[in-house]
Amino acid sequence: MIVTRLTTEGLPAAERFTWWYEKARAALLPVVVRSGHTGDFQASADVLELGSARITALTVQPLSIARTPELIRGADPECYQLSLPLSGRMQLSQSGRNAELRGGDLVFYDSSRPFHGRVSAPSGRARHIVAQIPKRLVPLPAGAADRMTAVRIPGDKGFAELLVQFLTQVTGRADQYGPADTAGLSAVLRDLFAATVTQCLAESADLPDENRRQALTLHIHTFIQQHLGDPLLTAARIAGAHHISLRSLHRLFQQQSTTVAAFVRGQRLEHACRDLADPHQRSRPIRAIAAGWGFTRPGDFTRSFRATYGLPPSAYRQLALAPRGAGPLPGGPATSAPETAVT
Repeated sequence: MIVTRLTTEGLPAAERFTWWYEKARAALLPVVVRSGHTGDFQASADVLELGSARITALTVQPLSIARTPELIRGADPECYQLSLPLSGRMQLSQSGRNAELRGGDLVFYDSSRPFHGRVSAPSGRARHIVAQIPKRLVPLPAGAADRMTAVRIPGDKGFAELLVQFLTQVTGRADQYGPADTAGLSAVLRDLFAATVTQCLAESADLPDENRRQALTLHIHTFIQQHLGDPLLTAARIAGAHHISLRSLHRLFQQQSTTVAAFVRGQRLEHACRDLADPHQRSRPIRAIAAGWGFTRPGDFTRSFRATYGLPPSAYRQLALAPRGAGPLPGGPATSAPETAVT
């Protein structure tokens, strides 16, 4: 796991805020940052890279942030951000809602929508943890995101408590994790985030039928993510685990313009694709990567991968691990690439 340390310590006082402003925009999101301490701003951050996800432990003086429509049009990583204040207080507004948080609370927000936030600290400095998760890793139904952004989530019960414990442990013991742990930590973050949002939705007694359907869909998506490596993951097993009929399960996925089999296959391929592009798994056989994500027949994996990414797995891995500038990775189906067996 790559950990980057950022700190204003040692910089000339007059340069600290500008330096921090630029570094924070790169490490988190492009936002407007304001503070009453620009003359001698003090802040530090440990940025933990978990593949495409990221966790940042921050210590900052009071400040305010704003993500404007102009910034969104200029650059949007299309991610969810999750904030956990450890000390100090935080206010966050998005989609017409305002959340006020104290130490141990959680809130999540959407990078694709404007938001405003304020961090205060009676002691002079506030400590926060911010997690950044690509939306493609947690396919929340649109209604779920609409309902849950800028909502205070108490961090002392249910999956939220587990998520708080995970974030504090990983940031507090970052030196105990190596490159081989990155994929596992990213998966835990994704699953706990999805489970927390799902639980919060399910506990809302006033949910209309549409939102209950979205909560069930998210439960099912999370279950599938947790069992992708099991080749016996079938539609019948998924339906049984959620106490619904096969017909109801298929109807849910039809409403998402897909099928159960296509969704499972797509998620497996996406994870296998990331493993193929991971330099730490360079020596791992493609056959083993495929099996790890539930593909029991190498030929089926090769055909599905090529249909989705335009190249067979071996060629994709070669491109992904080539030195920078060797050419872009394919982004869609192709018909001209030669077939290559999984090895």
